[in-house]
Amino acid sequence: MSKLRHFPLLQRFVAAFALLLLVAGCATTPTETMLAVPAPAQKYAAMVIDGSGRTLFEANSTAPRYPASLTKMMTLYLLFEALEQGRISKTTPIPVSANAARQPPTKLRFRRGETIGVDSAIRAITVKSANDVAVAVAEYLGGSEDAFAAMMTAKARQIGMRSTVFRNASGLPDAGQQTTARDMAVLGTALRARFPQHFHYFSESDFMFRGRLVRGHNDMLGRVRGVNGIKTGYIRASGFNIVTSYDADGRRLILVVMGADSARQRNDHVEALIQRNLSPASNTTTRLLYAGEQ
Repeated sequence: MSKLRHFPLLQRFVAAFALLLLVAGCATTPTETMLAVPAPAQKYAAMVIDGSGRTLFEANSTAPRYPASLTKMMTLYLLFEALEQGRISKTTPIPVSANAARQPPTKLRFRRGETIGVDSAIRAITVKSANDVAVAVAEYLGGSEDAFAAMMTAKARQIGMRSTVFRNASGLPDAGQQTTARDMAVLGTALRARFPQHFHYFSESDFMFRGRLVRGHNDMLGRVRGVNGIKTGYIRASGFNIVTSYDADGRRLILVVMGADSARQRNDHVEALIQRNLSPASNTTTRLLYAGEQ
């Protein structure tokens, strides 16, 4: 009789133990989440890092990609460095050569022999992404655009960009000019850390030049609280690129997205990455659903 009385209790204990094992198994089994990607796999690359440099998300982050106007981030890095070293000032006039003046858009349409002050040149590059001004800066600091591009590549290696080669200062098409999402994250981080006194330029969405309001291309500014720069880029070969800085509520991120099919889709994707990485779900894996996939 004693054994029979205790048998239901034993059954309940075994059932409870089995339930605990099941719950524990569920807790350690990763949950797969889907992330729509606004680009085909051969163009898409992305990376998200936090303020400590820790990688929060990456996809194709070391695959070669065309930087397009993200190139101008390094042009500005060297310009900021020249300011820091006292080789130029904010009022230094930069002459525009015939070569600089004939660069294709986007541009401010300078004529040969005109000049632009350094402060306006910075805004022309950060806000308008002006190719004529980028080339003028390159020629002024490097003697020629080719020499300046070599300086850009050397600086890239110095700050830890292992795979980037620059061929021009603007990001206009050149098959030899390539980078990676990882390298662009390194550059964005370096600009924010090394030149905090100049980083505000990247948060400007327009500026006045010769009595005219010049509007920019970075629609992430003002769209998401905490986004404070930095640069967009596009050529046909690259798709729509962006490096974005986020800084709010004690959280800092650098996000890179490359190869999107449109600026709108790129910006939507950046916003999604910000939200996912500010409050990441625990114990999840992410499956990328590339454009064109079912």
